Amino acid sequence: MAGGAPAGPEPNPDTVRLYRSELKIAAALPASVPAPRLLTGFELEGWVALVFEDVEGDHPELPWRRDQLDRVLEAVGRMSAALTPTPIDAPPIGEVLGSDLHGWRKLMAEDTSGLDPWALGHLEELAELESGWEAAAAGDTLVHADLRADNILLTDERVYVVDWPWACVGPQWFDRVGMLPSVGMQGGPPPHELFTDPDPAVTAVVAAMAGYFVRQARQPDPPGLPTVREFQRAQGVVALDWLRRRTGWD
Repeated sequence: MAGGAPAGPEPNPDTVRLYRSELKIAAALPASVPAPRLLTGFELEGWVALVFEDVEGDHPELPWRRDQLDRVLEAVGRMSAALTPTPIDAPPIGEVLGSDLHGWRKLMAEDTSGLDPWALGHLEELAELESGWEAAAAGDTLVHADLRADNILLTDERVYVVDWPWACVGPQWFDRVGMLPSVGMQGGPPPHELFTDPDPAVTAVVAAMAGYFVRQARQPDPPGLPTVREFQRAQGVVALDWLRRRTGWD
């Protein structure tokens, strides 16, 4: 059986760009990656279509059940280890995410009314901390870079990771760290309980993620995606609390 989806230039042309990226990545992923196999894909008159093997699975239950969360985190750890070093040619994480993760720096030149008081009081320090995130996220692991419950399928036998358009090369811990704000906002334990490594490189990346979510939540809705800002806002609340705990700043 197969499953698939097409994307066209309306209402959001960025979707086509992401499909093109996923077509390239999915075609190169080795069979060892716990992802549905790409059966075929093509582009025609501005539309991009991808056809994958059908996976008879379900997304994790929300609020997160601890048994399912533990199963997913274990699978993510195995996947990250298996993808070190990266088995395919993929760009470095700084090239893929680039200036998107410099939210605090951007906020310094924007209207900050309504910004969290702690973040506002430390805005310059946060901008300086996030400025080193690309160097902090250097590595040789192929990372998914967009892990959330809606990009995970559970079957009786396996944990599948779907939607790979953002795949890039970074540190082995990135996918676990990157998914924890969404876990916290969807009823799971807070990030500081699930990741305790005090590595300053992780703190720089958490700063960059928090700045991204906080700033993006203040932007207008993107075309065709009316719920994404609220989703980012909720992750920003969790990520900001995690960042405050990791920095220890009053």
